[in-house]
Amino acid sequence: MVANDSKLILITLLVELGVAAAVASSLARANRFKRLLLMKERSAGETLQLIVWICLPLMLGVLIRVRVPNFLAADLSFQATAIVGLLLGPWWGMVGGVLLALPAVKHGEFFALAVNLLVAMIFGAYKRFSDEEDIWGFTPLIDLSLYRWVMRTVTHPHLDRQIFLLMLLTVTQFVASVLSHWYPHRYFALYSNYWYVELLICACAPVVVGIPLKIWNAVRIERKLEEQTRLLLEARLDALQRQINPHFLFNTLNSIASLVRSKPELAREMIVKLANILRALLRDRDAFVPLEEELAFTDDYLDIEVVRFGAKLKVVKDIAENTLPVVVPSMVLQPLIENSIKHGLEPRIGGGTVTLRSRIVDNMLVLEVEDDGVGMEPGGPVTSAVSGVVREGSGIGMKNVKERLQVLYGDAAQVELVSRPGRGTRVRLMMPIAEVEDVGWLGRVGAETQSLRG
Repeated sequence: MVANDSKLILITLLVELGVAAAVASSLARANRFKRLLLMKERSAGETLQLIVWICLPLMLGVLIRVRVPNFLAADLSFQATAIVGLLLGPWWGMVGGVLLALPAVKHGEFFALAVNLLVAMIFGAYKRFSDEEDIWGFTPLIDLSLYRWVMRTVTHPHLDRQIFLLMLLTVTQFVASVLSHWYPHRYFALYSNYWYVELLICACAPVVVGIPLKIWNAVRIERKLEEQTRLLLEARLDALQRQINPHFLFNTLNSIASLVRSKPELAREMIVKLANILRALLRDRDAFVPLEEELAFTDDYLDIEVVRFGAKLKVVKDIAENTLPVVVPSMVLQPLIENSIKHGLEPRIGGGTVTLRSRIVDNMLVLEVEDDGVGMEPGGPVTSAVSGVVREGSGIGMKNVKERLQVLYGDAAQVELVSRPGRGTRVRLMMPIAEVEDVGWLGRVGAETQSLRG
């Protein structure tokens, strides 16, 4: 079938661009299609599913072109076959080409099958000798400075695969157009007797192929960035949650050494608790744990500190029962307790008390670590009334906790620090209530927050 009306052809070319963009964008919004497209390894069944996703809407386009007079832009079988060949190789490209040819063959355009098979072989072969990035990075818009491109090619002769693919699509489209001109009832392609219109037809083919590749490559890049952000976030959280003051370890070992002869059972108990702490630090911990599990971890830490400090250190717990199943970032309390003991109680001759509290207020989990130690002098670390961010000088533990909450919850979490010199310090953490099934959502929020801040 030949279209000789120049106006109709130009309008058809414009509509083809819109159809290609619309179909590619619609597919890119389907999670199943994205998963199939971005798989590194696919089974035969999964590859066939991907072909159906791509070819089915364009098969309907061929059927519309056959049934509706002068609606030629819906038929993108040539370009779609080229795309399948580029993405999946020659054999799977042939499968897609056969599917796309079925409506045309049924209409009596028997050359459609042979042409699609040939197109699949050509562009599937291109995939074989090119890199994956050459295909995903394809753009019909060549170097804006043609002079620079020519000089670069002359100075350093090489096969530019982008230009080669551009020319291959253009030439193949021209051959298809000529075939349609010779056998108008056996094969359909746009053709014009005017050379400049025919040039536009041939130039449009790489653009139609490039549009879906560009749209899907954007999805691919976005997925890669998400994966990199996730890996970076996991590495960062892992590094943060493994932080522990080395002085605590040395002091504990010294305490154990001093108890080995006088109180061997107590020394053995401290060794077991220290082993529990180190095991928890070294094993792969989840980013979130139930508060009940987090409190069990801090119990081992506090028991060791109570042995070290003796009667000087008291621990009071005011834990609401309904807060125990709520998930919290792992190792979120230990750095705060360590700060209270080291900076609040240890400098005080008579020791003091560390109080742990938990409750639910306005659908927020509130955790408090309070001591009645020496407090902080004026001019020390302060907390912003707006952001809740503790300024520099509050210690590694406080920064650790603040940074992790920002990474995981963004602005939904708050950190408050209130200190009165000579009377003690209170740190309050407020974070959204989350059950186990909500942890994945929190991780995504944290990743998005961190990527936006970065």
